[in-house]
Amino acid sequence: MDTKIDFLYLSEPDTVKLGIMEAAHWVDVDEDVFKLLATGDYLMGGPNHNSHGMGIIFPKETKFPNMPIAGPDRRFFAMPAYLGGRFDICGNKWYGSNAANTSKGLPRSILTILINDKDTGAPLALMSANLISAVRTGAVPAVAARYLARKDSEVIAVVGCGPINKSCFRHIVTQTKNVKKVYCFDLFLEKAQAFADYAKEEFGYEGIATDDLSLALKDADIVTVAASRLKPLHIESSLLKAGVTVLLTGPANGDDDFWLGSRIVLDNIKLHEAYVEEAVASGDKEGYYKGVIGGPIYSLIDTGKLPKLEDSTDLGNVILGNKPARQNDEEKIIFVACGMAVFDVACAFELYQRALQQGVGQRLLLWNEPYLK
Repeated sequence: MDTKIDFLYLSEPDTVKLGIMEAAHWVDVDEDVFKLLATGDYLMGGPNHNSHGMGIIFPKETKFPNMPIAGPDRRFFAMPAYLGGRFDICGNKWYGSNAANTSKGLPRSILTILINDKDTGAPLALMSANLISAVRTGAVPAVAARYLARKDSEVIAVVGCGPINKSCFRHIVTQTKNVKKVYCFDLFLEKAQAFADYAKEEFGYEGIATDDLSLALKDADIVTVAASRLKPLHIESSLLKAGVTVLLTGPANGDDDFWLGSRIVLDNIKLHEAYVEEAVASGDKEGYYKGVIGGPIYSLIDTGKLPKLEDSTDLGNVILGNKPARQNDEEKIIFVACGMAVFDVACAFELYQRALQQGVGQRLLLWNEPYLK
């Protein structure tokens, strides 16, 4: 019996060669994942099979000289998942994050994905995952735009002009054929101007840079939010026009009418239920809520102002036709996405299949035969 195991290694340039920047394709892949989420053909971590992942959060102080201490967005995280359907694969996204990385010319997070045979557990491919993660994150709100945004949307507001919202934007515009103008909001006006220049040069849109949130929002048909977790912005309902679609890929606070006066569509109800379970178990429910994108919604549910999570709408069931998509041009819709490893695993599997077909990547040996049998 042949017991040799080797696996494929894909560098970041390999993933580019294999098409990770083909925005429209990855929107279709993410839509396939949403369908599987709605039917339940997936597993993630934890006893509820829906945990976002397991992390190492560093203490504020320590007696051990080499142990890291807490810093802005400083953590390690493992995000395991199984995804069924045409993917039928297990995998894990693993990353370290530290806001101080940017001062060293590095991304805030450095990520890899390992996918494995579902039966033996043998590794199939290890790959660079910064682009994969950015692409799957950007394609998720694009799927929501496909089903929830007005078809005649002409104005997009980009709230937070960092790399993740750039990915959201470049995927969203594959679904919006009538866009003419982009308002680019950031606390740092030079970042907003750089994004406005990008929107003009790359897509031919009129780009307007601003550090005035009300100006950015007032005419927007679509709002994409991926601002800093360290300083969640506050959106007043009065700043938004009728018919707007707000796509939350990052945290945001708002007045009650922002939430209660809109139809809320979640990425996956089960994930949000898991967040609430974890919040209760933490012993500091409100503190936990402040750290997750859906936190304001959970607080309103707790006070009886919103229906329970099990009575909510998620995007997979909209796609399958079990729940309505946009119902009229005046409806305000908020889509909330928190990030799930199933999307990373799906994109990694697609790249792996392309790599096998195209002969891209490097084979690495695990063993010719196992030393321990």
